[in-house]
Amino acid sequence: MAKTQQFCTFFLKDQFFGVPVQQVQEVIRFQEMTRVPLVPPVIRGLINLRGQIVMAIDLRRRFGMPERPESELPMNVVVRTDDGAVSFLVDEIGDVLEAEEDSFESPPDTLQGPGRDLVQGVYKLEDHLMLVLDAQRAVTGGEESMAQNGN
Repeated sequence: MAKTQQFCTFFLKDQFFGVPVQQVQEVIRFQEMTRVPLVPPVIRGLINLRGQIVMAIDLRRRFGMPERPESELPMNVVVRTDDGAVSFLVDEIGDVLEAEEDSFESPPDTLQGPGRDLVQGVYKLEDHLMLVLDAQRAVTGGEESMAQNGN
């Protein structure tokens, strides 16, 4: 019997992502954010999560995607990292999925730009690919390349 892993899934634009469920603290609707001056543009602000101050990172900005329309509020996927809880702002929440480890592959060559370093690999599912987000790198990585690109 093949080993499986569970993922909390979400969408960014037209791409489907997953984060291992053991890294996810919770999934919540949009929360008001407090802006923080002089931080990289990927950090949208801070949210108060029942007394815990959590940094909110816009994954669209992290991946170099177009801005989310003003009429669409992001959802929060709160993950546990080495530095504590962090909220990833995503477009839409998916389901918790189970994927067989033998369907895991390294990131495809077609995945280019800042996102390539943020994806651990992909799972081939029945009807689409699920990109596995490296949560730690999504928090810490990419600032240098974003600054060089003028974003």
